[in-house]
Amino acid sequence: MVTGKDLLNLGLPAGKWFKEALEHINTHALAGDDLLAYLDTVKPAPIIPLLAAPVPFHENIRADTAVEQANIDFVKQSMQLLMRTPTVVAGAIMPDACPAGPLGTIPVGGIVVTRNAIHPGMHSADICCSVLLTNLGRVDPKSVLDTAQQLTHFGPGGRPAERQFALPAEIEAEFQDNPFLNSTRSLKFAREHLGTQGDGNHFLYVGISRNTGDTVMVTHHGSRGPGAALYTQGMKVAERYRQAISPETAPANAWIPSESEEGRHYWAALQTIRKWTKQNHLCLHDAVVAQLGAAVQQRYWNEHNFVFRDGDLFYHAKGATPLDSKFLPDITGPRIIPLNMAQPILIVEGSTTDNNLGFAPHGAGRNLSRTRHKYSKLGQTKEELFAEETQGIDARFFFNRIDISELPSAYKDAEEVKRQITSFRLATIIDEILPYGCIMAGDWEQDAPWRKKKLAKEAARLAAQDSQADCSALPEA
Repeated sequence: MVTGKDLLNLGLPAGKWFKEALEHINTHALAGDDLLAYLDTVKPAPIIPLLAAPVPFHENIRADTAVEQANIDFVKQSMQLLMRTPTVVAGAIMPDACPAGPLGTIPVGGIVVTRNAIHPGMHSADICCSVLLTNLGRVDPKSVLDTAQQLTHFGPGGRPAERQFALPAEIEAEFQDNPFLNSTRSLKFAREHLGTQGDGNHFLYVGISRNTGDTVMVTHHGSRGPGAALYTQGMKVAERYRQAISPETAPANAWIPSESEEGRHYWAALQTIRKWTKQNHLCLHDAVVAQLGAAVQQRYWNEHNFVFRDGDLFYHAKGATPLDSKFLPDITGPRIIPLNMAQPILIVEGSTTDNNLGFAPHGAGRNLSRTRHKYSKLGQTKEELFAEETQGIDARFFFNRIDISELPSAYKDAEEVKRQITSFRLATIIDEILPYGCIMAGDWEQDAPWRKKKLAKEAARLAAQDSQADCSALPEA
């Protein structure tokens, strides 16, 4: 009878797998070569250590201020840690690079190339965050913005039943056929969140082409609930692999082997989420076009929070715009790089170089977190800041609540980002969409039930304190 001690003597790592393996071995009386052949099929994969030294990465960024230098230093430290992940073969950071989590996490504006591995933490929860551009010709930009405001949806949750867009049957079938997507919850999200834009830095922008004078609409948002649900599942699967084959790897950098069954299903799920997200943009644009009775002159899109494949290499672009046509099977135009609500959206083209790995920046990025930016503006009211920073444009917040963390000063200097795009030969700017106006979610959480409850609780506490103070101040009888 073969025992656990016998397996240990063969140099095999102890684990839960022993029980099932021993039952099979003793039931079938395996011995000698037959025993070894069986063990080769069930024993755990060998532990994969971190790389002895970080893989070098390209730095397409420079600092002009102390604040930006501190930001870049943190980004570089994160990349140094991340680039020791065993699957990594190349990397780069863009001029919009900024931290997206603790040290060792892929930064915004980061590209990390891995071999035979998909890292869910490197595309983040906002899978396939992307931009779609529709050229509407010589249409009045105010009418476009007014119409879009009636039709779009920002904030949490999905659309009410009477305002939902139809989920295409092809996309629904792909959800149902994929184990990562076929839950009741994911399908519910896929139907209800179609035609929604979320919050944060997502926007609907209307502007004028510098080259043609045409009115252009651009939307920026990702995969909403369906993408977030896929990310959560992907991280769980990746964590199981991490614990089994590379426990030294940071949890944020766990991966799913691309050739495993889970890897194949996850890759297919990413492509379905890509289709859903593109449709999420299209239904909004088509609704605006239909209501205006306009004619579409041109339309194109690109994502910037995604994983792109080239053979056995997986390019994880966390906030980086793909340039190389091999990454975009449905490419129909140049690429889109927004900066901030008061600055032009850049229209660029380019090719793969040694330092850009086939990517350009995705925007302007931040030097300060949202919270730190808000603290930096103490002494000025939201209304004063809004009036100062949106002068000359029709800037709107969907919930009529100003979010100062999305005003232009919250982002890096747009002109400097443009200069660095040119100086690092990251892309060529071929047009600019000059701003007329935009819509963003705004500070919807100001009216969120949880915040109201918290404020009410705090008000009650202060009232009780005041009451006690009043009582203590009364003269004794």
